[in-house]
Amino acid sequence: MILEDESLFNYALITLYLIAPPTFISLHFLQAPYGKHHRPGWGPNLPPYLAWFLMESPTLCFTLYLFPFGNNSSNPKSILLITPFLFHYFNRTCVYPLRLFFTATKNTFGFPFSIALIAFLFNLLNSYVQARWVSHYKNYDGDGLCFWLVFFCGVLVFFCGMGINVWSDNELLRLKSKGKGYVVPKGGLFEVVSCPNYFGEILEWFGWALMTWSWAGLGFFVYTFANLGPRARANHKWYLEKFGEDYPKKRIAVIPYLY
Repeated sequence: MILEDESLFNYALITLYLIAPPTFISLHFLQAPYGKHHRPGWGPNLPPYLAWFLMESPTLCFTLYLFPFGNNSSNPKSILLITPFLFHYFNRTCVYPLRLFFTATKNTFGFPFSIALIAFLFNLLNSYVQARWVSHYKNYDGDGLCFWLVFFCGVLVFFCGMGINVWSDNELLRLKSKGKGYVVPKGGLFEVVSCPNYFGEILEWFGWALMTWSWAGLGFFVYTFANLGPRARANHKWYLEKFGEDYPKKRIAVIPYLY
């Protein structure tokens, strides 16, 4: 049984890496049809708040289900390590959909069920890989000072990224709640990049990769960039086309001064 689970874990981890390159390449040509890029032809739509709740829920629920079955589930280091992961997904699964619900306007586009289903399946895969690594396959014996060094470096990066992500999302929701359609966001990292919310999330999972110091954490970071990097560039292009000369030319897509 242990060998069967280890094989499943290894296959899931490899899958996480295999899907990153085609995701990165394909999203340079075809953007997922939600938000600014919403378009018909992708099947029935869900209200955005419901879609976000459903597609993010595996990462919270499945992680909480799997974690107690790990050999290290009662190890304080294991519990400490999984806490930032759960903290992020509590915000993304519960808090963010509620914010969407209360800021919805008559101009809010639906969210295609097909895209929500794809995201649900990815989150199922990723939550298995991350939770199983932290609670079962990571070796906490004899890591001593090294564990605390990478953990505190990683957690600093993680919560810096989460702060950027949450602030940027809140600013976009505040602008949306005015019911005036899309406007040019300003302030904070919006003065430097078009999508600081995506930059914050990429930074979060870089911090997670440091914290876990694992192929599992690195795989999640790589996929996050493969998914959000091209979308940020598409959003940047969308802003330039929509607002023309009124959009600040010094802004780039997502990573300040780089990308």
